[in-house]
Amino acid sequence: MKQKGISSFSGKRVWIIGASSGIGEACAKALLRAGAKIAISSRRAERLNQIASLGNAEQALVLPLDVTNQTQLENGYQSILNVWGGIDLLLFVSGIYIPLGADDFDIKAAEQTIDANLLGPMRAVGLVLPEMLKAHAGHIAIVGSVAGYSGLPKALAYGPSKAAIINFCEILYYDLLPQGVSVHMISPGFVATEATAQNDFEMPALISAEEAAADILSGIQRGEFDIHFPKRFSRFLKFLRILPYPIYFWIVRRFVKI
Repeated sequence: MKQKGISSFSGKRVWIIGASSGIGEACAKALLRAGAKIAISSRRAERLNQIASLGNAEQALVLPLDVTNQTQLENGYQSILNVWGGIDLLLFVSGIYIPLGADDFDIKAAEQTIDANLLGPMRAVGLVLPEMLKAHAGHIAIVGSVAGYSGLPKALAYGPSKAAIINFCEILYYDLLPQGVSVHMISPGFVATEATAQNDFEMPALISAEEAAADILSGIQRGEFDIHFPKRFSRFLKFLRILPYPIYFWIVRRFVKI
């Protein structure tokens, strides 16, 4: 059994959480151009309004919220239900990246990372699932990271949060495929965003947010579960996962310059 894709985004109702910058903003703009109806959320209302102004009055809903706040998420989804009656696609892009290593580990930063990057998408999925299950239709797409494949430097909290997203998406796929609800696990490599601008090391195969958005939306259209890019980097990291640990750690130390 193969899960469904979306042949065309025209007229589709999409809730993009994390739409004010980076990959989320690029996806929002691409979906507007494709004729989708988008509800866009993040904490930065001013930026969301600027993005919404690129579409027509009927095309965009601006729903500022914090993904760590359950009440704000519930109110945002209820607004969508009131206006549209539901959504065809949840695209969860929101996340935070705080570089952390063992020498500067901060439990408060780790808790903040897990709350936003793991519990945030879980909260959103919990909201949209009942209507999707009732309709036996819909798409859930969650942006994780190739950092979730295996342990990488400077990702002592970020990496575990993204590894958990991989596991979460795998179980969602298993449970929802027979129900007609599609799941898309999105694992970008290095993308030029405000978050990666914090990095003080060379980022191999760095791509633009627009390139990332194109890969994401085309993967959703094809009905892909495992959407990862850029392939020249993500395939290399997938290969590293199957190596014995001594070889894996040697390669990481040899090629990851920090």
